[in-house]
Amino acid sequence: MAGSRPGANIAVTWAAMMSFGRDGYVQATREVIRGARYLMAGLEKIDGVEVMGSPVISCVAWTSKVFNIYNMSSDLTKKGWNLAVLQFPAGIHIALTRRHMSPGVIDQLLSDIRDSAAVQMLNPGAAASGAAAMYGMAAQIPDRSIVGDISREFWKLYYSTNLQ
Repeated sequence: MAGSRPGANIAVTWAAMMSFGRDGYVQATREVIRGARYLMAGLEKIDGVEVMGSPVISCVAWTSKVFNIYNMSSDLTKKGWNLAVLQFPAGIHIALTRRHMSPGVIDQLLSDIRDSAAVQMLNPGAAASGAAAMYGMAAQIPDRSIVGDISREFWKLYYSTNLQ
């Protein structure tokens, strides 16, 4: 299925379903949903952090009304987490998978979030820096139509091979 990204996804999904079977798939889904609820309950206990919405499946998002959430995102990236950031409102989210259900993974994520929140609470007014600053800045642009243009120019300059 070369050149067919949707076709490849369909083939992988079919193979996974054949390997797991219906009962295995249902069991894996239950584990992921339990993991999401566990993560959500843990987040609700962390000062300065609040869960966004009421997650019902595997995607859990959080924000802060106390500190710049993009600083936490940068912190967690440095600790090896690959999480997605959100705008409108600012937040962080993770789409949990079966891999996150390995023993200790969610507990480690919660520990890292707790540690980061404690650091952020020491200086809640700290301005974002690095990639977090760029993402936060993009959210402040009143004319949203130019965000793509600015981002493209930034990355063109960033990856420029002109060594003059």
